[in-house]
Amino acid sequence: MRTMIVALTGIAALMLFQPTLAAGDADAGKGKAAACAACHGSDGNSAAASFPRLAGLGEKYLLKQLVDIQSGDRPIAEMTGLLTGLSEQDLADIAAFYDAQTPKLAGSIDDAKSLTLGERVYRAGNLKTGVPACTGCHSPAGQGNAPAGYPMLGGQHADYLAKQLHAFRTGAHDEEDPSARQNDVSKVMRGVAAQMNDQEIKAVANYISGLH
Repeated sequence: MRTMIVALTGIAALMLFQPTLAAGDADAGKGKAAACAACHGSDGNSAAASFPRLAGLGEKYLLKQLVDIQSGDRPIAEMTGLLTGLSEQDLADIAAFYDAQTPKLAGSIDDAKSLTLGERVYRAGNLKTGVPACTGCHSPAGQGNAPAGYPMLGGQHADYLAKQLHAFRTGAHDEEDPSARQNDVSKVMRGVAAQMNDQEIKAVANYISGLH
C-alpha cells in the first residue's frame, strides 16, 4: 500500500512539474523527420516491433523523449548521432509531425490467460504488491493524457512495451545497468515497474497492444 501511495504521489508531482518546451509545427516537421522513416515508418507506424510506433503518441511526450535522447538522459544506441545538430525547434517540429499522424493497431496475441491477467493489471493494478492501475495516467482505452505528457500506449508493439517496462524496473533497482531507463519524471514509471514480475509485464504489454 505504501508503494502505491508513493507512486500516486509521484504522479501528482509529475502533473505539477512539466518543463516548458518549444511549440512544434507539424508541416515543418515532415521534412525534418525524413531520416526517421527507415525505423519508425513514414507515418510513424513502424513495422518492426523493435522500433516504437510514434504516430499519435502525444506531442509533449515525444518532444521530451527527443530532448532526453539528444542530451543523453535517455541513451539509445540506435539513435546515436541522429539528433546531433538539431535545434529544440527542430525536435519540436518532429514531435508535432508524428503526433499528428494516425496511429495503427499492432494487436494483441490471442491468449485468454495472458489477456485476462493483462487487463487486470492495466485496469486494477496489483494491490498486494503495490502496482497502481495503468488507467490513471494512460486512460481506460490507452489513449494517454497529452496535456500531462503521458503517452498513448494503445496499439503499441507489445515487445517494445515489455522492453520499456523491464528497463524502468532495472532503473529502479540498478541505475548503473546500461539497460536501465531513468528519464521518467519523479521516478513514476520506475516506481510502478519495480513491483511488477515478468509475467505481469508480458501480459500487460500484450493487452495494451490491442487497446484502441
